[in-house]
Amino acid sequence: MTYLQPIKTVFLVLFPLFLWSQSTIIKQSSLSYDTINNNYFKDEGNYQKQLAWANVYLEKAQKDKKSIRKARGYYLVAILYYTDKPLKAIQYLDSVIKYSKNNSNKFFPAAAYCEKADLLLKQRKFDEALRNFNLAEQAALKTNIDYYYVVRNYIAITKSEDLGEVEEALKLYQECFKYYRTKEYRGDYSWDYQNILFGLADCYKSLKNSDSTTFYNKLGYKEASITKNKVYQLLFALNEGANQVDKKNYSVALDSIHKVLPELIKIKNEINVLASYYYLGKAYTGLGNKSKAVQNFIKVDSMYKIRKRITPEFISGYSYLIDYYKHIDDKEKQLQYITTFMGIDSVLQRNYKHLNKILLKEYDTPHLFAEKENLIQSLKKKQSTSDVGILVLVLLVITIGGFGGYQYNLKKQYRKRFDAIVFPATIERTNNPKNEDTKIALEKITAGEQSGIPIETVHQLLEKLALFEKDGAFLEKTITIQKVAIKLNTNTKYLSKVINENKGKTFVSYINDLRVEYAITQLQVQPKLRNFTMQALANEFGFNSAESFSSAFYKKYKIKPTYFIKELEILK
Repeated sequence: MTYLQPIKTVFLVLFPLFLWSQSTIIKQSSLSYDTINNNYFKDEGNYQKQLAWANVYLEKAQKDKKSIRKARGYYLVAILYYTDKPLKAIQYLDSVIKYSKNNSNKFFPAAAYCEKADLLLKQRKFDEALRNFNLAEQAALKTNIDYYYVVRNYIAITKSEDLGEVEEALKLYQECFKYYRTKEYRGDYSWDYQNILFGLADCYKSLKNSDSTTFYNKLGYKEASITKNKVYQLLFALNEGANQVDKKNYSVALDSIHKVLPELIKIKNEINVLASYYYLGKAYTGLGNKSKAVQNFIKVDSMYKIRKRITPEFISGYSYLIDYYKHIDDKEKQLQYITTFMGIDSVLQRNYKHLNKILLKEYDTPHLFAEKENLIQSLKKKQSTSDVGILVLVLLVITIGGFGGYQYNLKKQYRKRFDAIVFPATIERTNNPKNEDTKIALEKITAGEQSGIPIETVHQLLEKLALFEKDGAFLEKTITIQKVAIKLNTNTKYLSKVINENKGKTFVSYINDLRVEYAITQLQVQPKLRNFTMQALANEFGFNSAESFSSAFYKKYKIKPTYFIKELEILK
């Protein structure tokens, strides 16, 4: 079962101003460290300027001979490379570590070790990642016990999810559980505590200890209910449904999963929607309902093809589909799912170090390869020239007959959508205005619906996001959630949750929607922009490519930007 594991990149556990308390600001060339730092973030999106400011910071730190300032300077450089040049980012993180490991700072060098470990995990360098996590916990143990247990949780997740070392992960979760029980686990620590409870339940489920799984699922659901953490209420209920499948209590499992699935779909928790379909398929398999089992395993496959990601836990549905279509002699479908399964097997072998420990018993790869080749040859023999001719003729008739009607209806839909954008006073738009979004968000906060974040913090973040939108900071092409969180003096977990729960979308969708709304306005008030190429417009509005601009535009308004511009020209 996949759960809300903490973001392993911990740039944003750091508060950008925490270093300012380390020493008195020393002026150099009339600039303070604060001023340099602020100028650095003011020039977000301009790599050269930001690098120049980082170097100014480093030069000042070198002159002042302040090691912790040097660490901060190298940190400013590292975050410029984190996404696009991870190897270079690691080099600068090593410098952060070098200049901070002899300081009793609350976060450095622990956070730098953690960030380095995250980058190594993405490169599948598991042993090196674990070594850096261990160094992070050693550093945190001396200066920040709360952060020590955050790191312990990261290690547990890595061992459970990536390495398959479930028993070792379980010991770490138990240790964290004891710690958080001594804290305000229904207050500031509620999210961390419930995360640990889920880790315990998930480990026990992997170890086939169904009674302990049920115990922690019930305890987690109770805590999530008390703290009004609706997301974790759903996840604990789903996890227990999966546990009931393993216990062969199929009807109980179906009841539990069917209750949570609509809510998971509503909040767009895609990986756990996929998990729901998988366990529904397993439950229907147990009840002997082949038709519904196939329906749900096909939904798992559909979501995989969209997400392009799946974990070993959810792949056995493919063996069921392969056998099912083999039994009814549907060679096309059988070949389709064999091909997909083999592709997944290849990806899993690369990405999961422990795959050899969880042998894929359904099929071995050589067997699949042979069966795939046999199916291809069989299908080729059945195919004849006359069949192809008939198929082509039928397709031509259908295409010619339907194309005209399709184009006519498409133009009507496009025009209606265009009018909804340009004439919002007469046509009701499908998207709430920003002020309505803010009103809804504030009502949620007042009603106490925010989960795991103090209400005052949510208010502050919403106000900062309003300024962020007003300043047009979303137009910066290399913007990331890490950079925004640092700029807003928060962490990625809080920022992501506030955007998810108050804007109703992911961070990426939030940024893209802001850019597209800005594009809509500018294309109407600045006619000269309509003569720009799509690539030039993409650059103007913060996108990296014409394709990404067009895709985001269509996703929000269901029309292409080329059509919108053409219709604007007709109106003038």
